[in-house]
Amino acid sequence: MNCSMAASSNRVMLGPLVAAIDQGTSSTRFLVFNAKTAELLSHHQVEIKQSFPKEGWVEQDPKDILQSVYECMERTCEKLTQLNIDISNIKAIGVTNQRETTIVWDKETGEPLYNAIVWLDLRTQSTVERLINKTPGRNKNHLKHKTGLPISTYFSAVKLRWLMDNVDEIHKAILTHRAMFGTIDSWLIWCLTGGKKGGVHCTDVTNASRTMLFNIHTMEWDPELCKYFDIPMEILPKVRSSSEIYGLMTSGSLSGIPISGCLGDQSAALVGQMCFQDGQAKNTYGTGCFLLRNTGAKPVMSDHGLLTTVAYKLGRDKPACYALEGSVAIAGAVVRWLKDNLGIIQTSTELEKLAASVGTSYGCYFVPAFSGLYAPYWEPSARGIICGLTQFTNKSHLAFAALEAVCFQTREIMDAMNQDSGIPLSQLQVDGGMTSNRLLMQLQADILCVPVVKPSMPETTALGAAMAAGSAEGVSVWSLNPEDLSEVTSEKFEPQINPEESEFRYARWKKAVQKSMNWETTEPISNGNGITL
Repeated sequence: MNCSMAASSNRVMLGPLVAAIDQGTSSTRFLVFNAKTAELLSHHQVEIKQSFPKEGWVEQDPKDILQSVYECMERTCEKLTQLNIDISNIKAIGVTNQRETTIVWDKETGEPLYNAIVWLDLRTQSTVERLINKTPGRNKNHLKHKTGLPISTYFSAVKLRWLMDNVDEIHKAILTHRAMFGTIDSWLIWCLTGGKKGGVHCTDVTNASRTMLFNIHTMEWDPELCKYFDIPMEILPKVRSSSEIYGLMTSGSLSGIPISGCLGDQSAALVGQMCFQDGQAKNTYGTGCFLLRNTGAKPVMSDHGLLTTVAYKLGRDKPACYALEGSVAIAGAVVRWLKDNLGIIQTSTELEKLAASVGTSYGCYFVPAFSGLYAPYWEPSARGIICGLTQFTNKSHLAFAALEAVCFQTREIMDAMNQDSGIPLSQLQVDGGMTSNRLLMQLQADILCVPVVKPSMPETTALGAAMAAGSAEGVSVWSLNPEDLSEVTSEKFEPQINPEESEFRYARWKKAVQKSMNWETTEPISNGNGITL
């Protein structure tokens, strides 16, 4: 048998493939999976630039994001061809994205009318205060019964309101009925399916549930919510399920292939971790940290500062499932900060080495409230704080404290979840970029006092989007029946320190959190001598 015959018979063996676009806060990836085995065959990744035009502002260029998607797709197709894998075997593409990040564009020119405002941007703090001031009893949970969310800088409606109030082009485009609003998934799907030449303007239920304009009970845009924010409904995308054919790719090597899956990144990770049972939970360690717990067919409202969100709806006629979510704004971003802003490390792997060299923070605590505190506090006035410093403290202790901060924030969310559901989590499934840090995973188990389980293939977010795309009606190359799902190999980190030690450190952390609160307020500050500072 000659080489080319061996290669071509190899190509036939693979069967259908499914691809996923994973557009995150710090990078874009395109990944291709085998639909029968869930094996990752090839991928390409491109870093995304963020700009910080003012303190607390975080923006990205929507055209950069789109360009990065095309680049990742083409590079991955080249890699597959080099591996002798026929790209015509790719039967569907799923999209998963950073949620809440807000874009407004002109449907006639296809041009963005302003940079994308990224989910952790804080410019809307005054908008939030103004909205809360007009609610009965100044209650930030005023819309929670419909949205599952507190009124916060985090969600898209508040960002959209800011854009309408502050960007003339957007104000004009809305008056002339040329404006389109979307989160990253909507922008990508619209552009990839033709853009101004007939692009599909849609989103899925998981992304819609993060806007504050979507009623999570009726599963539709809510006229009352739109009126509350004074946002015209005509600019909103059509809401679809997370698994159906939205449209076909119109350019590039994958032209003609259906886009048939769409999930916000945290929902996609829940699906990719196969958390289909009520009570199963996963935590994703990315720029931020997001713990989601499947609560089944009924939305559970939190009394402990968690969000209620749509987990997935895997088909037009399938029921929606809900989740409780705890969101931490800063996780991997703290590593980026130590690298780019302080120059303490050159690479993320160095952080693990530094921290491991001391094995303790030596009483130093780091609360990275760079964008205020998210769950369970929802306190936009908080700011980052490092405390417990002595002359002995060095950069290794700071590195350790930074990793511990990620674990403590997760512990606060797990505690809130256990209180809301009444059933404590017996283990935590984890994924995301930071899980390659073994010290972090061990620390997490120690601080939670429960085992941490990490799958050997960490790309569960992309896998979830691929599963949704591959199982869509009209594609049907991926089975989501429990007996057909591939067994995922994983590694387990068991707690190794005594619970008393863990509780002591956690109590000190909570003390540090209190000290970070109410730092950035709009009220004048007095210095105690009657002089206003």
